[in-house]
Amino acid sequence: MAFHRRRHNYYNGLRSLLPLISAVSGFLLILLAVLLFLAPSPNDSGDMYNNRLRHVTDDDEADTESAAGDSHPVFRVPDRGGALDRDIWSSRNSKFFYGCSNASHSFRNADAITKPDRYLLIATSGGLNQQRTGITDAVVAARILNATLVVPKLDQKSFWKDSSNFSEIFDVDWFISSLKNDVKIIKELPRKGGKTWTPHNMRVARKCSERCYETRVLPALLKRHAIQLGKFDYRLANRLDTQLQKLRCRANYHGLRFTEPIRKMGEMLVNRMRSRSKHYITLHLRFEPDMLAFSGCYYGGGDREDKDLSAIRKRWKTLHSKNPEKERRHGKCPLTPHEVGLMLRALGYGSDVHIYVASGEVYRGEETLAPLKALFPNFYTKDTLASREELQPFSSFSSRMAALDFIVCDESDVFVTNNNGNMAKILAGRRRYFGHKPTIRPNAKKLYRLFLNQNNMTWEAFASRVRTYQKGFMGEPKEVRPGRGEFHENPHTCICEETETKARKESRPRKLGKGYNNATSGEDSENQNTENDPDPLDPDTDDDQDLVEEIGVFNNTSMDYDGFNSEDHEFEDLLSD
Repeated sequence: MAFHRRRHNYYNGLRSLLPLISAVSGFLLILLAVLLFLAPSPNDSGDMYNNRLRHVTDDDEADTESAAGDSHPVFRVPDRGGALDRDIWSSRNSKFFYGCSNASHSFRNADAITKPDRYLLIATSGGLNQQRTGITDAVVAARILNATLVVPKLDQKSFWKDSSNFSEIFDVDWFISSLKNDVKIIKELPRKGGKTWTPHNMRVARKCSERCYETRVLPALLKRHAIQLGKFDYRLANRLDTQLQKLRCRANYHGLRFTEPIRKMGEMLVNRMRSRSKHYITLHLRFEPDMLAFSGCYYGGGDREDKDLSAIRKRWKTLHSKNPEKERRHGKCPLTPHEVGLMLRALGYGSDVHIYVASGEVYRGEETLAPLKALFPNFYTKDTLASREELQPFSSFSSRMAALDFIVCDESDVFVTNNNGNMAKILAGRRRYFGHKPTIRPNAKKLYRLFLNQNNMTWEAFASRVRTYQKGFMGEPKEVRPGRGEFHENPHTCICEETETKARKESRPRKLGKGYNNATSGEDSENQNTENDPDPLDPDTDDDQDLVEEIGVFNNTSMDYDGFNSEDHEFEDLLSD
């Protein structure tokens, strides 16, 4: 009995302790959950300020591997790019493709089709490259209307506040003479009855087709005889008659060239890059505060970043808030400079490679650029290549400074774009036309998860996946299906292909812009990129809407900005150029 009594008392005491034990356990579980929630993620590759690069030499690699054992993969970034199965400075099979934009014999001379009482004027919009698309399309619009084109007016009122006129950026005499067989161009509208002739102002829908111009614009032109189309950017359809597309290419790639002072300064910058290295990369970084604010993305900068970018966003009332994680997951966020550097190293570019960065003011400056410079110490901009005195004639004019970057990027062996704005599109198309020089566009949607988990894999596994994900984003021939994306980015009608047998018989390089009757490039290829390309717009669906281009980027996703005020349009211009 005494034994049973003691056991009964023991269980009663234990039962009385159970609430206390449960309370303590619950408290510990809550405390653990709070600590896990507050602790920073070890895999957060989006933190551009706290991520540290771990450089190892080949001599240290074996020791590090043996010390690490098999417990956890160590992410080590090597100094060298490694041996690859491709030439990192050229595109495969590029020698079989060339620009071909000559007019056919059936394309009548401008003198035969231009009507004497029709004058077309345009007012461009945006930064340098957005205006370039407008000028190119204006040449084609004048041809459709059988009108004389007056040298376009450049945008001097938007965000860029550049007072330059056409002749201060582009060689106007060359522009007129090189296109004289296609379109009659004059420098200014003639006087009417001895008085200044004021043209009739009107707007045309975005992506306006040939039929749209003939039904919407031509009646006004026949009545007024001189019309000016305002905010002329992306006002011509992607899909046009083949001969009009080739005219587009002649205007863009042959008719527009910069003035002699800009060309000479640009050539000097290129020569200074070449004097330092046989090859060089250019990077259009696009990591300015305004770009980041508009993207709605988060880069790990904490309260400071949130405060900085939120203040910028408040300047645009119609700018909707976005889910940063969703934007990045969908590939809509520019890569950080650090991530761009890791991508390039994985693609085979070692620390000895020279990089020229075309960029405005980078958010948080040197702090943000430090990881990229650690990966690529041979880091240059126009400000480091040229003295203040040399840049003085250009430094007060945003378009002239942009033109210098354009030249250096165009002449580079490899061009890397961190967004898909106007400069990126124009240069991608131009580099395809002039020999398919490598043009790298990050596959941000795929790379996002890779950067997120980089510390859970070895460098070799990381680099292998980068190379896999970047197939179709390297500027190779036939990478993009004809008709996909903007024509300025993918001028497929103006790119012709030679057979391998014919190419081998050629004793000297083919002259670009030659060979109208050669077959254009084929439809599909193994590495064609369709994932991030938009479906081509129907050129006849824009008549009732003023469609706007996607603002800068982010993998060609479409956004509608109807209702934006003038400030909003200026911001659109800023981001997309």
